[in-house]
Amino acid sequence: MKKLAFYFIALFIIPSLLFTGCKKDSEETFNGQKELTTYLVAQNLDLNVILNGFVMAAPESGDVSAKYIIDIRTADEFAQGHIADAHRVNLPDILTEAAKATKPILVVCKTGQTATFAVTLLRLSGYADAQALKWGMSGWNSALDVWTPAIGSIAAGHANWTSDAAPTNLTYDSPKFTSTSTVAADILKERVALILTEGFKTVPAADVLDNPGNYFINNYFSEADYTAFGHIKGAYRIQPMLLTDNTMNYLDGSKVVVPYCYTGQTSAAITAYLRVIGYNAKSMLFGMNKLYNSSTAWTSNKWSASTAKNLPIVTGGK
Repeated sequence: MKKLAFYFIALFIIPSLLFTGCKKDSEETFNGQKELTTYLVAQNLDLNVILNGFVMAAPESGDVSAKYIIDIRTADEFAQGHIADAHRVNLPDILTEAAKATKPILVVCKTGQTATFAVTLLRLSGYADAQALKWGMSGWNSALDVWTPAIGSIAAGHANWTSDAAPTNLTYDSPKFTSTSTVAADILKERVALILTEGFKTVPAADVLDNPGNYFINNYFSEADYTAFGHIKGAYRIQPMLLTDNTMNYLDGSKVVVPYCYTGQTSAAITAYLRVIGYNAKSMLFGMNKLYNSSTAWTSNKWSASTAKNLPIVTGGK
């Protein structure tokens, strides 16, 4: 009987335990983030590709008839004034609306920041020619200008504003996340859907300036601008920040990653990308235009009331 019991254990119990153990090891070692980022590189969807031509300035003529316009502002904002033939939709539903597009997509919001966030997610979802309207409806028509009251120079004379050299870049482990799928294309769809549901994550410039130690800050200026224009104390300068050359791993995923730029539009697009690949990223609102709009060291991408055009708008509707 003892021998029979031993054979039973050997034939049935031990293989079962081994199978369970192998399955557990497989589940624990599957790296969804690595699977996703490898896929993005293979599909030519690294960050530099996503950012290539991702914004479009409002044409002087106001003719955007070649575009399928998706307006992601609220119903009240849309009713106040919108571009003719624009389709209003809430951000989480933008992929549903995008599927109806018969032309290249132009995404519109108030300032251009939420729109560029959305464009990254559209481009990752197969809409490679999607663009955002630069400056949003604020730049389209001065009656809808919310940029002018938002600009500032809160960095002027601030103890945490400096022209010091950038800190030395260090290499960190990639972030991890859970996924219901092990297929890279499905992981991407799942991540994009999640980020759309979570919405555009931001942080006020004043909070980053006052408390830089609370964040991993990445200034997305050129090297010359980083020093000449000044920057937040301790801010890194990681650019172009790619998967292909592993410079994305210069980001410390254990902290809230805050990219900032001149207008908040590039940083919004970067934030969407980083969140998809697992970083807890937040875009610094209004960028250099909030930090130091009055600085004479820079002029390109600087907002002023004269930046706003007076192109045609339609009122009413939902």
